[in-house]
Amino acid sequence: PKLLSFNAQTGTTYTFVASDADKLVTTSNASAVTVTIPPSVFSAGDEIHIQQIGVGQVTLAQGAGVTITSTGATAAAPKLRARYSAATIICTASNTFTVVGDIA
Repeated sequence: PKLLSFNAQTGTTYTFVASDADKLVTTSNASAVTVTIPPSVFSAGDEIHIQQIGVGQVTLAQGAGVTITSTGATAAAPKLRARYSAATIICTASNTFTVVGDIA
């Protein structure tokens, strides 16, 4: 079986890269963190997992031409709800993503 790989991020901004597909990206910062989903990097069926392990709340942002859908209060810019919350970002079509998980 394939084991999950990790990508630990400690800054206040990060943009996903192609190698983040099928990884758990963790964020650890005392300040708010913005993670951007870039255009033309992921394909339908790709998944990226994310977890906020620091106290800085994570907001997912749309790169140019990217559409995010979610049940978050701001559907196109969902936030992880609290420290240790996690979510999965699923590429459903070219530059289109849905976010599921513990979001606000």
